[in-house]
Amino acid sequence: MSMSAWRHRAPMVMGWHDAGHTVSIVNPARIKGFAQSELMRTKNDKVDAGLIARFCHAMHPDLWTPLPPAIRNLQALVRRIDSLISMKTQEMNRIDVSHESIRTSLSNHIAYLDKEIGSLKKQIATHITDDPNLTTKRDLLKSIPGIGEAMIAAILAELHMFERCDRVQKVVAFIGLAPRQFISGSSLKGKPRLSKVGNARLRKALFMPALVSIQCNPVIQAFYYRLKEKEKNGKVIVCAIMRKLVHLIFGILKSGRPFDPNYAPYCA
Repeated sequence: MSMSAWRHRAPMVMGWHDAGHTVSIVNPARIKGFAQSELMRTKNDKVDAGLIARFCHAMHPDLWTPLPPAIRNLQALVRRIDSLISMKTQEMNRIDVSHESIRTSLSNHIAYLDKEIGSLKKQIATHITDDPNLTTKRDLLKSIPGIGEAMIAAILAELHMFERCDRVQKVVAFIGLAPRQFISGSSLKGKPRLSKVGNARLRKALFMPALVSIQCNPVIQAFYYRLKEKEKNGKVIVCAIMRKLVHLIFGILKSGRPFDPNYAPYCA
């Protein structure tokens, strides 16, 4: 099943899984690429069904298992806050350029959104505190200088990804922070760029903690100055620091040890 179809059919998919069926959730771009590799020219339901069957037989996509209820609930709360913050930003951008006749309406809506965001933040804090596993992980993450409550909630909402991956490189790729090279032979060599194929929510959530960490996290500070000495530009440095934070977060969650700037693997 594609990711877009999953958003609309989640209850159905949960029912299939509960009934004992094998379920995989696949990025539709993979199936489209598979179809292009077969030079397919026709598209209809029957052809698509055969294509998906051949894709599964050839590629063996990972099996899907539902997230624990505590993580599903946390994801819903975190994503709702993201939506409300986006709405608030839109309204704040409108208020200065809007006609005076609707400014009161905009101000009231912004106040309402602030109230709802505050309420959801309290719900998230309570939800994490009420779950022993999430509380333990939260306390570990709080030990990392530069990581705030919003970032902690975003990480815990995607905790399954950190727990299921056995290597940090997989997590970096999942978030879309892995550099993508564009090289062919000796004549074509483009600049490496972020792949951005991954979890955009975590990439967005990591940006501000990366900037804050430069000021207060000794491991990040040392890393920052090493990059500055190599004359890397600001965007490259911030992206590298975001990846470094992922390494710290992964190591701390996997080891169960709070942040220690003198612990050698963190400083690698």
